Amino acid sequence: MEAGEANQIERYLQKRFANNTIKARPRSDDVAESSAEISVGGEFVGVVFKDDEDGEVCYHFQMTILDEDID
Repeated sequence: MEAGEANQIERYLQKRFANNTIKARPRSDDVAESSAEISVGGEFVGVVFKDDEDGEVCYHFQMTILDEDID
């Protein structure tokens, strides 16, 4: 994912969740160049994947929550 596109996603998430510590950074090991890492307050929380099938673009956010992290 290009830096400009990751910045747009970052701004969207910051506004949507009213949290300016949310950051989106293109993944350096991304072979398909279609994803970005998402962090909140410097802690990695998930990945956004770009989906551009059928001529339409959308983004999927994937966040794993471990059982041991739930109180």
